[in-house]
Amino acid sequence: MRVVSDSAELFRHVSAEKAAFYRCIMDVFAAAKRQYRLQLRPDEVLAEARWPDAPPRIEDVSTALTQLAAWGNLESQPDTARVSSLSDFYRARFLYRLSQGGEAVEAALALFVQTLQRRAELQTVALEDIASRLQALRTLADAPEADVAKIHETLRDLVRVFESLAENAQAFMAGVARSIELPQAEADAVASYKRRLIDYLERFMGDLVRRSDTIASLIVVLEPKIDALLQQVAAREARDAAPGDAQDRADAQTLYRTAWRERWTGLRGWFFRSGHEPSQAELLRARARSAIPQLLGAIAALNERRSGRSDRSADFRVLGGWFAGCADDGEAHRLARATFALNPARHFSLNTDAEADLPASTRWADAPPLTIHPRLREYGEAAPRGALARVRDRAEARARLALELAEESLQIEAARLRLATGQPTRLSDLGELDVHAFHLLLGLLGEVLTEQIGPDSSAQRQTGDGLLHISLTPLTADSQATIRTPHGLFAGRDHLVTITPTRDSR
Repeated sequence: MRVVSDSAELFRHVSAEKAAFYRCIMDVFAAAKRQYRLQLRPDEVLAEARWPDAPPRIEDVSTALTQLAAWGNLESQPDTARVSSLSDFYRARFLYRLSQGGEAVEAALALFVQTLQRRAELQTVALEDIASRLQALRTLADAPEADVAKIHETLRDLVRVFESLAENAQAFMAGVARSIELPQAEADAVASYKRRLIDYLERFMGDLVRRSDTIASLIVVLEPKIDALLQQVAAREARDAAPGDAQDRADAQTLYRTAWRERWTGLRGWFFRSGHEPSQAELLRARARSAIPQLLGAIAALNERRSGRSDRSADFRVLGGWFAGCADDGEAHRLARATFALNPARHFSLNTDAEADLPASTRWADAPPLTIHPRLREYGEAAPRGALARVRDRAEARARLALELAEESLQIEAARLRLATGQPTRLSDLGELDVHAFHLLLGLLGEVLTEQIGPDSSAQRQTGDGLLHISLTPLTADSQATIRTPHGLFAGRDHLVTITPTRDSR
């Protein structure tokens, strides 16, 4: 067995001249390892490899196998199983298998490809799984006799789902920033993708709002019992520690318990504030919310670009053509003054006394110099004249504004209580609505109509804040609904609407 002194030799086949040829061979050995086949012969490699072109000669495969063994990716040993004569015995025949370094390289390359091809996602299902695992852990904690094996299994599942959620959420939000500036493509396709991405973010934020309170309440219930549960799990894991004295076993149990406590602290920090710092769920929600205006801005920029508006570089190129077409210097100077706003601006009256007798058409070069106050140069404003204005007491205005906001909030809540009854109601039966109730109804109808496939199909949707669920069913085509509002009449086809508050909003 060859001892590889330099681990870089193991990656030589990736950048070698025949890199594709070597990778075809190493893929065969990686597949053989997954199939629990320990050794391969050159003719088996030749038959099983996926060659991009015509299959090579067996001699070329043998030479490549020898080179891979020299680099340390493979191990070889004499093949005596097929020897039938003395001449066959003296002929060089070898069996090849992956070396320890070769297995590490294949695992690293597979992980590298998997990471590049992975599409990060916001896992709303993971939130549901976390809630179900916490509920199961609560049931196990309340049991008269502790089932440590079941507790250990539930905690492992909980940690695995949570780590996947956190990792994918971090990768997805980093990818959102990159997707805002997509490569050049069809404008319609880019705009459509960004609209779908906005809908995807809105659905996740709604689910995050609903699930976070449920998960947080379960964590609060488990908090008094979690230390005992983690201690039992750590003691169970310590039984598999390497042999040692009593102190080694105690140290192993302490190490396992510390690791589980850190995992639980990370889970808790995702849904609870740490001092003045917001929770990770709040940060994720804020990051997703801030990405929506950026995506909308990117879509607006695409629409403006598609509308044929010229950019600044194109304007300067056109301007350069105009300058080149000027008949003389005088015409070029007039063009420059008109283009860059170099016409006289004495009417700004920076020095009124000196400019009293100067007409507005006076050139700067012919006019007397202006006296600029140092304060204007330093602070961008001239020295104030006269006494400073008295500071106004705005306490009364702030109190009035707070009262108006409180009244508006009460009116909106009253409108929500009137509409969100959870019972099917015809639009024609709503009668007269005040301003706040009418605006709330319009907003809800606008959200649910985005889910409607056609004018005769039903639709339902949860609002973006996750507080209300609305279902809309159109009635007959000749039906008519009229709603009276302070602004006039709102009329149209009658629908059956059901507005239900979610459990977390009550």
